[in-house]
Amino acid sequence: MSYFLVHNRSHGDGVLSQYQRLRLDRRMCDVVLEAEGLQFPAHRTLLACSSDYFWSMFQEHNLESGEHTISLPALSSSGLEQVLDFIYTSWISLCPSTLEDTLEAACYLQVTHAVDLCMQYMSDNLNLENCCFFANVAARYGLSDALTAANRYISKNLGQLLRTEGDKAGLMELNLDTLQGVLGAEDIPGVKEVTLLQLALDWLEHNPLPALCSNSLLSRIRFGLVPPEELSRLISKPALCTPFIRSLVLKALQYHGQGPLQPLLQNNHTSLRSTTSRVLLVGGGAEADRPNQLIQTFDMRSRKIRPLSTALPNKLQYQGVCVVGNFLFVLGGEVVEVDTHNGKTAVMTVTDQVWRYDPRFNQWEEMEPLLQKRAQLACCVVDGVIYAVGGRAQRGDPALCSVERYNMRAGCWRSGVSLPNAIHGHACATMGTGIYISGGRLGDQTENSKEMFYLNSFKGEAWEKQAPMSIARFGHQMATVGECIYSFLGMYEPFCDIERYDPKQNQWTRLRPLLNDRFCYGLIATGAGRVLMFGGRKWQDGQEVSTSNVLEYDPEYDNWRELCKLPTPLCDTHCVLMTVQDPTET
Repeated sequence: MSYFLVHNRSHGDGVLSQYQRLRLDRRMCDVVLEAEGLQFPAHRTLLACSSDYFWSMFQEHNLESGEHTISLPALSSSGLEQVLDFIYTSWISLCPSTLEDTLEAACYLQVTHAVDLCMQYMSDNLNLENCCFFANVAARYGLSDALTAANRYISKNLGQLLRTEGDKAGLMELNLDTLQGVLGAEDIPGVKEVTLLQLALDWLEHNPLPALCSNSLLSRIRFGLVPPEELSRLISKPALCTPFIRSLVLKALQYHGQGPLQPLLQNNHTSLRSTTSRVLLVGGGAEADRPNQLIQTFDMRSRKIRPLSTALPNKLQYQGVCVVGNFLFVLGGEVVEVDTHNGKTAVMTVTDQVWRYDPRFNQWEEMEPLLQKRAQLACCVVDGVIYAVGGRAQRGDPALCSVERYNMRAGCWRSGVSLPNAIHGHACATMGTGIYISGGRLGDQTENSKEMFYLNSFKGEAWEKQAPMSIARFGHQMATVGECIYSFLGMYEPFCDIERYDPKQNQWTRLRPLLNDRFCYGLIATGAGRVLMFGGRKWQDGQEVSTSNVLEYDPEYDNWRELCKLPTPLCDTHCVLMTVQDPTET
């Protein structure tokens, strides 16, 4: 025998509709609810099925079970009416002015579906005018999802809230849990840490707390991101004078005085409040030998490119760039100047200067110079140590075989293990403690090289020759993805092939080529296992032209695709991954 289970969706709505009609006509009502002197006829069975409070009350063993009129002095008449309307219709009308009364009644009567709708309403309708109020309501009634949403909204929009006097007053009324959540947020766009510190101090003046609670709140401030002069100015504030908070302030002041050592001293109190790293496009320009000082940021999620609010100290090309402790280092390169006395031609001078950019305070600082002037060098970082490998001193001069290491604890450069051959225009990649360099031009030769060398930076005493590339390359770039190293196009290569090197097998494999030639581009390996290529130059109608497209290479599928376009053509840029403040809100 077969059975079929059939469902009628309109039956439940029809039953509720009939109940509502009976309530409006005051028919078959067997109980009256009373709040603030107003009476609301209702039906026990529907109340019991909709509310855990009434389910418990209407049990036969309770004294109230037989009462005809039930007084609810804890509730407002408007809140009770709202909840009764929901019980009878499944609909609830919400606005900020009625929210608290409705929530109070829904929570008191344990009508959980009405509470859920109030929580959803708050989460979905946050704006600058109501976010602080909603956060306080959510905290008061223990609505964790709504509280999380409100805290996140306030963190994201804190800059706008602080700029409006009325909204700033609302911040002073915030509950402690929300303010702690905001000050502990990883992403607070456009708000400086000193502003967060001042907000916390102002809030504590309006809402005095015991020392233990005050310490818990202020410990969420990242004191290393507050300028030392501001710390010195505020350190006398009573809330900052407790032994625990004072120790954090003194540690921050000590950090500010460490100079070259700062990249090695990074912790949560010195990390920018941002959850995403961006690609920095350092220098470059629309024409060869005409670099600008612009630094741009590329957001890998939105694919938007914006200028950073700072610029390179000089117009540079063929420099080395790297990141240590979220500080940007720019090494050597050619300084390009316009000779106004000679027809505005470009004058290139190789430099030994080293510049460090701190995105925490948007500041450049000139560091200890290189031991030698270098351009077209290889630059990499292993275990917090910067390596400057090879390069050339001036155009026409022989290449360099020397290697330098930057000792941050000593704040100076020291000689490293020299290369077996002088080389410039080579590519560099790291894997673990190993440094790999490939290609370039050896000594004073004009032919490109296929050679590959390896140095174990931890215990290596000499560079070891590895399997050579199948293509001689110059001005190319390498990137490490997973357990392999990829070598990309160089200058004036007759083919567009790329290669993959497997260190375990000491073997190169040719991969799918680019559709068009490309050189003098920017390249970066992302944390998602992809490689991005920015701009560059190519041959078109017998001439070199700069390009503006951004390409993505997927090593897993050996596949290229175009992601987006740069605002203008760009070549000779250098790429690094860094955390920076949003360029539009710094």
